[in-house]
Amino acid sequence: MNNEMDSLLLPGERIDDLQFMNLRIIQSPDAFRFGMDSVLLADFARVRPRSRVCDLGTGSGILPLLLYGRSPDITCDAVEIQPDAAERAGRSMRLNGLEDKITVHNRDLKEARAFLPHAAFDLVICNPPYSPEKASLASTRPALRTARQEGGCTLEDVAAAAAWLLRSRARFSLMLPAARLTDAFDTLRRHRLEPKRLRLVHANVQRPARLALMEAMLDVNPGLIIEAPLIIHDLDGTDTQELRRIYHME
Repeated sequence: MNNEMDSLLLPGERIDDLQFMNLRIIQSPDAFRFGMDSVLLADFARVRPRSRVCDLGTGSGILPLLLYGRSPDITCDAVEIQPDAAERAGRSMRLNGLEDKITVHNRDLKEARAFLPHAAFDLVICNPPYSPEKASLASTRPALRTARQEGGCTLEDVAAAAAWLLRSRARFSLMLPAARLTDAFDTLRRHRLEPKRLRLVHANVQRPARLALMEAMLDVNPGLIIEAPLIIHDLDGTDTQELRRIYHME
């Protein structure tokens, strides 16, 4: 078994145990590795049995794996523009025996109309680049720059793709900086995606929200539910009970 796993690794890569449903993922120290934001988004997204899911900008493939862990009867199309990341994500699916459940496409999400069916998905999920192209100092490493900063892909591009892919009244779940919420509301509504659920993420109860989890639905009436805030740490620095639940630590 170890030889079989080793055959899926390239030099410098490692296999990380997700500590959830026996799932594992291949990661490289030279590429963008998933963080807490992906875990929080996977927990926030509402995935129903037998859903067809699309992950836009899958990176390492972490979101499809976590969603599959919650609902093993889903199928997922995972889109990733970076060839190395897409190839690595594909190997992670083979590592878990999920090639028939999760398909990785090395394509640009802006071209989704060319290779994915219209109005066929029950859930689209995305952890998009956080910063506008010139809002912060760009990483000198192209893979990290693509994952963290808008450039070739904007929130507008992501919303347009989601609107094309979703069935009427289906859901779009994403995470973004709390400071970009006004941009997000405007952008989503231009594409008939109505914000329906919002949860703000705070480092602790004394800190302002840094991130926002949002769910929008296609072609529905207005009406936003603001959920209880998600607090990451208690004031003594320990993980909150909610974070421990999300990480399956209790």
